[in-house]
Amino acid sequence: MNNAGLARGSSIEEMTTEAYRTTMAVNCDGMFYSTRAALPHLREAEGTLVYLGSFAGKAPRAYNPVYAATKYWTRGFAKSVSAQVGDEVAVSIVNPAAVRTEFEVDSEQFKDRYAPGEVVEPEEVGEAIAYVARQSPSMVHELDIYNRDKFVESDP
Repeated sequence: MNNAGLARGSSIEEMTTEAYRTTMAVNCDGMFYSTRAALPHLREAEGTLVYLGSFAGKAPRAYNPVYAATKYWTRGFAKSVSAQVGDEVAVSIVNPAAVRTEFEVDSEQFKDRYAPGEVVEPEEVGEAIAYVARQSPSMVHELDIYNRDKFVESDP
């Protein structure tokens, strides 16, 4: 399970270089290094490499574009890893809409921003990850988890 994501600042003009580098280091570099370390073990175990993406990586977003770009990167990286090692290791991507967790945007955690059941719950993400991991190799390449009340590609 390859899960890395944080958001530091939303305005391009106001984002500090430190915040940008931290976001890139966690969201992109973290995915690369963990993938590189996991691949030999996954080959041996005939395992599944699951990436936690986001709806942010599927549609442009005016707020927090750096975070969105890192999730586009995650999807592109996962699909490219799959192209490279897909004959030996299954690769899947799970893309939830907003998830009611401690994930923070503009100093507000999603668990405080959203009421229970309003958006995707952490347990639902866990169930989706377990689902794709149980499938035959390459049976599920990408799985989207929508909010209950609407389908909007640009949801957080």
